[in-house]
Amino acid sequence: MATEYGQGYGLDSGPGFPGSTERRLRLPAVLRAPVEPRTWLELTHVLLGLPISVLLFTYAVTMVSLGAGLLVTFLGIPVLAAGLAGCRGLGALERTRARGLLGLEVAEPEPLRRNRAGAMAWMGAVLKSGASWRALLYAVLHLPWAVFSFVVAVNVWLLGWALLTYPLWFWVFPVYAGEDGIQLYGDGTHRIYLDNPFEIAVTALVGLLFTITSPWIVRALTMVDRLLVQGLLGPSRLASRVVELESDRGVVVDTAAADLRRIERDLHDGAQARLVALAMDLGLAKEKLQVDPQAAARMVDEAHGEVKTALQELRDLARGIHPAVLTDRGLDAALSAVASRCTVPVRVEVDLAERPAPAIEGIAYFTVSELLQNVSKHARATSAGVEVWRTESRLMLQVLDNGVGGADAAEGSGLAGLADRLDAVDGILVVDSPAGGPTRVTAELPWRGEHVR
Repeated sequence: MATEYGQGYGLDSGPGFPGSTERRLRLPAVLRAPVEPRTWLELTHVLLGLPISVLLFTYAVTMVSLGAGLLVTFLGIPVLAAGLAGCRGLGALERTRARGLLGLEVAEPEPLRRNRAGAMAWMGAVLKSGASWRALLYAVLHLPWAVFSFVVAVNVWLLGWALLTYPLWFWVFPVYAGEDGIQLYGDGTHRIYLDNPFEIAVTALVGLLFTITSPWIVRALTMVDRLLVQGLLGPSRLASRVVELESDRGVVVDTAAADLRRIERDLHDGAQARLVALAMDLGLAKEKLQVDPQAAARMVDEAHGEVKTALQELRDLARGIHPAVLTDRGLDAALSAVASRCTVPVRVEVDLAERPAPAIEGIAYFTVSELLQNVSKHARATSAGVEVWRTESRLMLQVLDNGVGGADAAEGSGLAGLADRLDAVDGILVVDSPAGGPTRVTAELPWRGEHVR
């Protein structure tokens, strides 16, 4: 059967190719770069950048200058608004160009916010939008950079390939120009030409150096284009943060609603049903008290056991809402209590000089509690560990087990929901669980001190 080596190059793996089962013959990146599609796409982006930047600059300066000159009349405002709106549209084209040629994904900036319909409201929204002015700034700033990058890229690229292929076309000079080759130096009495085989070979080697280097130079030039597009044509940090907070708020609301439904279901199916049955049993015992005292006594004993069970279910439910031990004694005692209920031995280490804020403390408790439940149900482990510590402005949680591994938060499991809950408070969940184990789940939460209570 052909290996990757054989499949890639039409060769059969066998005794003649030791170690070829997982080997793939590939040129080094520095040699592949001049012929890679990415390099040619980036070069195309630089070459197109100059004419497009001239168009952007001309449009932006003309419209803004015209609008500013007409501000003494009412016509200045609509002209300026139209100019800014056009800059936003041209910015959308630039994002598309960057996506197609540079593979750069940039989200659209924040949309115009209008309180009412109408032309005046639209013009006001355009003029007040930061994205409009950033698009104008991009149109102005990109022209000098486009000129610089165009000149550098074209000269380096043409020089490299011209020198590299010099052995193929040096004969043009003696045949058509009446010279021996490229003139390296010359004055009134002495001239040096690149005409002998050694000089031609050295010229080709210098061309090879330029050819190998030019893709990386072009790539460095396009990095500035990436920064300009991301910084000026994408959403602002504030707008991105607002969107993130709106998403997190939705997660928090959904989580709270799910928790309320769970509590209602547990009360209805557990303690409430048990208490209803208990009331019926006590009613029957009351009726039999005069007729059959012994049967009534047995029913009362059974009811007593049901009361104990109902109380235990209510305690478990209360512990699931917010355990008293967490409020009274903090994370160390609360996590030790959770660990004692795990089906495998759990080592708990909490290294905190002070307690975090109640909200962070509660999230940390429920995170570890859910992770230990996963260990009990799915890990098939023989031991586990919980570590909690603080580093700078973050509260760190880590749950380890020696189980079978294979946990993945991307598969829509309980870990995914837990990651969403942590993300809602600027937290992070990282799962390292290779097949065969061990599993290491690390959670980060923002630190806020207890004095925030």
